Amino acid sequence: MEDRKAAGPSRAARRGRWWRLRQRWRMVGVFEINPEHEFYQLTSMMKEGMRSSVQTTGDTSGQDTPAAEQFAAEETQTHEGFQMQTFAASVFAQQRRCLDITEEEYTTSLCSDRCYLQFVSNSKSKADFFVTNDKRFFLKTQSKREVSFLLSNLQAYMAHLEKYPHSLMVKFLGVHRIVIPNQIKKYFIVMQSVFYPDDRINIRYDIKGCEVGRRSNPDTGGKQIIKVLKDNNFEGQTIAFGQEKSWFAHQVKVDAAFLQELNVLDYSLLLAQQPLHRDELDGKHSLANLVIRTTKSLDLEDGPTGSDPPTVSLLKETLGEEGSVQPQAAAGEGIPLQEKETRSDSELQEFHEHHRRLLPNCKNSNHVIDGPEQRYFVGIIDIFTVYGWKKRLENMWKSLRYPGRAFSTVSPAKYSGRFCQWIQDHSQ
Repeated sequence: MEDRKAAGPSRAARRGRWWRLRQRWRMVGVFEINPEHEFYQLTSMMKEGMRSSVQTTGDTSGQDTPAAEQFAAEETQTHEGFQMQTFAASVFAQQRRCLDITEEEYTTSLCSDRCYLQFVSNSKSKADFFVTNDKRFFLKTQSKREVSFLLSNLQAYMAHLEKYPHSLMVKFLGVHRIVIPNQIKKYFIVMQSVFYPDDRINIRYDIKGCEVGRRSNPDTGGKQIIKVLKDNNFEGQTIAFGQEKSWFAHQVKVDAAFLQELNVLDYSLLLAQQPLHRDELDGKHSLANLVIRTTKSLDLEDGPTGSDPPTVSLLKETLGEEGSVQPQAAAGEGIPLQEKETRSDSELQEFHEHHRRLLPNCKNSNHVIDGPEQRYFVGIIDIFTVYGWKKRLENMWKSLRYPGRAFSTVSPAKYSGRFCQWIQDHSQ
């Protein structure tokens, strides 16, 4: 009994130390925006404004497809000490439903009493980055030009995501402008974080498909920051997607072609990885898991309130070769499929035409791809740089400064082709 009593505090102490270590690891690269922080007042106002905006949108957003005028809609709400403008509210509400994000989840994460986190990295961007306390959503200040570009192309962006529900494009969830009289006027956007959940991520990259200026010093110098590495740091490595390789390469090509149509360049592929645990490797092949994932993959665009679609036909295709769609695949071991049920041809045709894949069973499934041994987090970000006259002049100067070398400021057609080629060369 005495030995047991003596062992009790020791176990409790070990649990306490483990909890503190996990908390320290969770806070690497971020700082809590507490009442002493310079952005505390701003972020508190952002929370209040967004909570009110979401409640208003929730009262009016009943239709599945936003009308044309809703893309240009603006709403201004006056609060004590500030005003909040919300743009295309019902459009982004529909986007959240398509991503299986309920308004309750969205409000709880964005507007809770828990402080936002300030993201600290080696990025050269002049924007302010904030992360919700659970790290699920990302907030970034943007220039008026960038917001105008997004809103003017919002219909095309939403049409692309409707056609390709599993696109790798960054998912915008809200656009706002906060005005504090005699102080600040800031536009900011809310995005789904590509790197969520990040508990076990062990390395991060920002890939553009070029070489000039594309190396980061991985040494943090003892500072609590997240180092995002670049193209040249990835030299000699590959992304082991396994059966997902062809899907990934094609989806990158489709997304890059869309950005080329918008005359955009200088976007990046965010890439992170973490090892899969044995239970994760074993579990993703179970019948129950496949049923959940198949339903998720078909049901994503209908949102959480949509009716469950039939999944038997697609499930038959995915049982043989998990993660790919092979009509001739045999059933998995221990799962005999003896009777050939009538297939829903229209359902399968729609699945193929929309270039969907078998999504993993997790919250951030659109940005997560499981390879044979690693889980990858992937997403295309920074899509606001247009190839205008300034970038054309920069291209001319860099052509003289770096003859024969690959730099980022090139025409959208060249950028798109080179970006896709990098993916093709580094995937297996």
